[in-house]
Amino acid sequence: MLSYQHGFHAGNRADVLKHAVLHAILSATAKQSTNILYVETHSGRGRYDLNSAQSTKGGEALDGILSLLDEGSPKPVRPWLDLVRERGVNDYPGSPALAQQLLPASTRMILFEKHPTEYKELVKALGEDDRLQIKHADGYSGALKLSPRSNEQIVCFVDPSYETSRDIDALALWTPRALKRWPKGILILWLPLFKDGREIEFGEYLTELDDCFVAGARWPMDPLDEGALEGSAIVAYRSPGAARETSLNIASALQSWWAR
Repeated sequence: MLSYQHGFHAGNRADVLKHAVLHAILSATAKQSTNILYVETHSGRGRYDLNSAQSTKGGEALDGILSLLDEGSPKPVRPWLDLVRERGVNDYPGSPALAQQLLPASTRMILFEKHPTEYKELVKALGEDDRLQIKHADGYSGALKLSPRSNEQIVCFVDPSYETSRDIDALALWTPRALKRWPKGILILWLPLFKDGREIEFGEYLTELDDCFVAGARWPMDPLDEGALEGSAIVAYRSPGAARETSLNIASALQSWWAR
């Protein structure tokens, strides 16, 4: 779908879980591997101004990242929060910017973004980095054409919009192909947790495909809230062992924080 723009939702609770866990996985990967091929299938615009008209329209960051920046935030998320504070809320780092900052200087990065506006903003935000290739193309088909070099560890992050059930269907078909294509690759998927539980069967299917862990957290819902989401999760295949415990601690801490 080409209608989705993440700027309306940047920094919300789903982003908090997603980016805090991604920070943990990428940090552990950077310690384990010096030569990395990092790929994103749905990159967005890379960086977000949380004071922009787009971001403040729904006010979603208020219950997300902005509620965590004061003292007293959960300890497991503080390494990621320190990075966010460095940039400031006018330059909130999306997943491409996290990878750009956390991964070694030798990393190759290939970012796909199909939405024309998001692609232009991504180029503007990150395009001066010589490590990057930014492609205005379908990330699913483009990523599967890539192969790591003999000394490279491939890491692929997949973060579709899930605007329709077709997004789940597409990922269900793509994921086993990617795991087979990169038998030693690290594959990281973001999964929304819906109020109606429509993702449960899909999540069970994903966990049966290969060795992985799931780090997810839910938040209490206002009965009058018409939003579809009530949680956020990361499914990570073949990630460094050190990232598993850290990621699960992040998810547990956030769920407790939101339940207060």
